[in-house]
Amino acid sequence: MTSQQPPATSHPARSRLLLFAATTGYQIRVFAEAARRLDIDLTLATDRCHVLEDPWGDHAIAVRFEDIPASLEALRGRRFDAVAAVGDRPAVLAAEAACALGIPFHPPSAVRACHDKYLARQLFQAAGLPVPQFFRVTLHESAAAVARRAPYPCVLKPLGLSASRGVIRANNPDEFVAAFNRIKALLEKSPDIRSAREERDQYLQVEAYIPGREFAVEGLVTGGMPRVLAIFDKPDPLEGPFFEETIYVTPSREAAAVQQAIRETVGKAVRALGLHHGPFHAELRANDSGVWMLEVAARPIGGLCSKALRFGSGMPLEELILRHATGEDVSTLRLADRASGVMMIPIPRGGVYEGATGVEEARAVAGIEDVIITAKVGQTLVPLPEGATYLGFIFARGNEAAGVEQALRGAHARVNFRIATALPTLKG
Repeated sequence: MTSQQPPATSHPARSRLLLFAATTGYQIRVFAEAARRLDIDLTLATDRCHVLEDPWGDHAIAVRFEDIPASLEALRGRRFDAVAAVGDRPAVLAAEAACALGIPFHPPSAVRACHDKYLARQLFQAAGLPVPQFFRVTLHESAAAVARRAPYPCVLKPLGLSASRGVIRANNPDEFVAAFNRIKALLEKSPDIRSAREERDQYLQVEAYIPGREFAVEGLVTGGMPRVLAIFDKPDPLEGPFFEETIYVTPSREAAAVQQAIRETVGKAVRALGLHHGPFHAELRANDSGVWMLEVAARPIGGLCSKALRFGSGMPLEELILRHATGEDVSTLRLADRASGVMMIPIPRGGVYEGATGVEEARAVAGIEDVIITAKVGQTLVPLPEGATYLGFIFARGNEAAGVEQALRGAHARVNFRIATALPTLKG
């Protein structure tokens, strides 16, 4: 009598996800940790792979965000089931790669629209969303001549920068000319901007200033259907001349009708841009005239700020994004019950960072989860509008949003930063 062989057991193949990112900081580590928990085979694609130490036992793929064809060629012959991206420029390449590989993600045209304030404004206007008076000019035009066309007060913006970098309010023609020349110098002289070689950096946008309270929205799009995950209040007034963000707190304390209007407006904006599948981060303002979109990014909230968001019993945003990207239904996952918030510690003045005191005292404030100083001793600090960094981040959690905001402000008051005056660079 012959023995029967047991039937072969099939095991589902691991999902293979390609993560596009420009740096290897906190958010990338959280993605890697989440991938290990979910048994996802994660590969990093970055243009800075020389700083890696093979964190997942799998060599990162070298790409160049400014060279889409060469980057796609580097991916030729490789197979992936999902993509994700951290940052605006990586999201553009991720969209192109997803399109080439037949993977669900945002279309390249939509991601490019998110990365171009002028094109986004045009799409919002065409969709019937309220938009301020706006126009685009090249950096080579006469600032004085353009100032005569501007509405006042107005805001001047680079087309492709984020986090309020280069955004300046002008209340009259003299302020306009000064702002124009300042932004022009930023776009023409900053090494990181020049190295990207993006055509949009030859322009700036002029918009009528939108008064009102400002909010940030985190969300996911599934098959073209947007879902708001969290609405952040920004309790500090952002009225200019610069627009440095500081405190985010969720859940929002706005009236239910305002929150519903925010959700509806964000949904219309996402559809107007053509975002299809993946995360988005939106910025907007609300006043007596309604809700006004500022911008939508085809990526999650950046860097350490994502620590403020936890879902279910503590799932980080990055894990939620990975689950969604690999096809899992995450529609039932909701923001954790407790209020939370983050303070991005602003740089008060330019100079050389020498250190900080009072950090442990700040961590001891009731409701504070952590205080992380990201500035390094000896680092040259550049505040907005030219700068693109913060001194660090403070995180708080509590039963009420008001208490979270109070904890963040109390902790910040206990930290003292030492910044030395930087000596001018000698020439010749």
